[in-house]
Amino acid sequence: MKKRIFIDYLGITAGSFLIALALTVFLVPNKIAAGGVSGLATVIYYLTSFPIGITMLVINIPLFLAGIKIMGMSFGIRTIYGIVSLSVFTDLLQPHMTALTDDLLLASIYGGVVGGVGLGIVFRSRGTTGGTDLIASLINYFTGITVGEGLLIADGVVVALAGIFFNLEVALYAAVTIFITSQTIDVVQEGLNFKKGVLIISDKAEKINQMVVNDLNRGITEFEAKGGYTGDRKRVLLCIISRSEVSELKKAVSQIDQEAFVIISNVHEVLGEGFTEIVH
Repeated sequence: MKKRIFIDYLGITAGSFLIALALTVFLVPNKIAAGGVSGLATVIYYLTSFPIGITMLVINIPLFLAGIKIMGMSFGIRTIYGIVSLSVFTDLLQPHMTALTDDLLLASIYGGVVGGVGLGIVFRSRGTTGGTDLIASLINYFTGITVGEGLLIADGVVVALAGIFFNLEVALYAAVTIFITSQTIDVVQEGLNFKKGVLIISDKAEKINQMVVNDLNRGITEFEAKGGYTGDRKRVLLCIISRSEVSELKKAVSQIDQEAFVIISNVHEVLGEGFTEIVH
């Protein structure tokens, strides 16, 4: 238990450092205010020269206290740690770091990737750096707007401010960074080891079942279904395979039953026997 907690806080620390690095070497020097509290702090920095880390802390703490008062201690000590870590790292790094590029496209892409990796690590460590998710939660509480819509509103307001105080082009690049960050977070949380989920509907389900188990050495689940149009009872097979096995499976199913109905979709993460071990 103590080891797990230590690893989580180590992850929050490392993730916060990466976010601060993205801010100081890519985003802030190029005036890219990529949404959230960090984006708002970037705008304030260029208007007042007030340190970005302290600004984020000043904005985040009242949001956190409001969240506690309204919704209880659901945010927890990890949120406080993440907020403080990000603020400290940002102000420690900024005086010693210079922009790696003045190309807005490169800055928005790499800033989004590095910041997204940092946020993904923080989230995987069951932490948060405060900011937009706190704002979105408060918007949800007071208005009933979903958290996803709240995130869009919060980020949209910051990008709009960047467009007003900087210029429209910089605001557009900030939107690119927000998109890349969100996609990178998903990759870090879900991993790159994508699998394929396969649903097979066939009158020769038994033979296909045996083929999957014996030839592909994969487990398979079978359940009953009823055709919505015909009303006929059907046997449906579900299995998870690697991308390299897709062609072999399709060929084998076609040989067994050319009338089979097959659905193949991407599966981002598979936990359990034969795949990734479930970590408690």
